[in-house]
Amino acid sequence: MSNKVLNVLLIEDDKAECIKFENYIKTRNDVKLIASTDSDIEGLELIKKTMPDAIILDIELHNGSGNANSFDLIENLQKMKFSKRPKIVVNTVVSSNTVYDYLHDKGIDLIFYKKQQNYSIENVINTLVLLSGYSEDKSLTGNIVIEDNKENEEKISNIINDELNLIGIGLHMQGRKYLHDAIYYIITNTDGGEKISAVQYLVNKYKRASSTISRDMQNAILHAWRVSSLEDLETYYTAKINYETGVPTPTEFIYYYADKIKKILK
Repeated sequence: MSNKVLNVLLIEDDKAECIKFENYIKTRNDVKLIASTDSDIEGLELIKKTMPDAIILDIELHNGSGNANSFDLIENLQKMKFSKRPKIVVNTVVSSNTVYDYLHDKGIDLIFYKKQQNYSIENVINTLVLLSGYSEDKSLTGNIVIEDNKENEEKISNIINDELNLIGIGLHMQGRKYLHDAIYYIITNTDGGEKISAVQYLVNKYKRASSTISRDMQNAILHAWRVSSLEDLETYYTAKINYETGVPTPTEFIYYYADKIKKILK
C-alpha cells in the first residue's frame, strides 16, 4: 500500500471528541488533520476547498454553528464531482436502522456507533487508513484476470470457504454467508467503475437491514476469535488488530481476506 499521508477533515460539534481526534492524529505520521469544524455548512465549503482524502462526520450537530444534522451535506456530496471520492465515516450516537440504511444508500463507507462497547478514536482512524489504502492498492484492482466462467467462480468461492473454515467460522453461522459474499464481491468487482460498498451490496442481495448484516458478520468473527486457537489465528490472520477490541471489524476482516486471496490467485 502507498505511504501517502491521509488528509482528514473532521466535522464534529463535540469539543472533547475533537480534542481526542486531534491528539491521536498527532501521534501518527500517516494521517494529517487538515481542518475541523462544528458546522455542516462550513464543512461543505472545506470539502470543496481542501478535497480531503477522508471525512469523519457526526450526523447530529446540535451544538454546532450550522444545521442540526448533516443530511443536507450528505445530499450535496452526492452531487459533487471528485477526481477521487473521499472515504466517509459517520460517527454517531443514533442507533436507528432506518438512518443507517439511508447512510449506506448515500454512499457512506462506514458507520461507527459511539456508544458501542468497542468504539474508540483509534479504531475510527485505523479503519479509515485501511479503507483508503486498499482502495488505492493496485493489487486489489489489477494484475489479475477474473475469467467470467463457472469454474473460476467456484475456485474463488472454494478458497474463501477454505479460509473461513481454517479459523472456525462454520457454515452454520448466519454471518458466514455474508462474509463469504462480501469477500467475493470485493475480489471480483474489478471493473474500475463506481462501486457500492460491500455492505450495501449485501443489503441489495439479501433485502435485510445493514445493521443486521453487520451484526451477524461481527458475531461470526467474534465466534472465531473465541473458539479458534491463538496459533491458528496468528497463522491464518496476520493483519494487525486493534489492541482495544482484540478482534477485527467486518470491514477489516473482509478487506484482509480479499487482499490475501487476490495474492493467492496471482
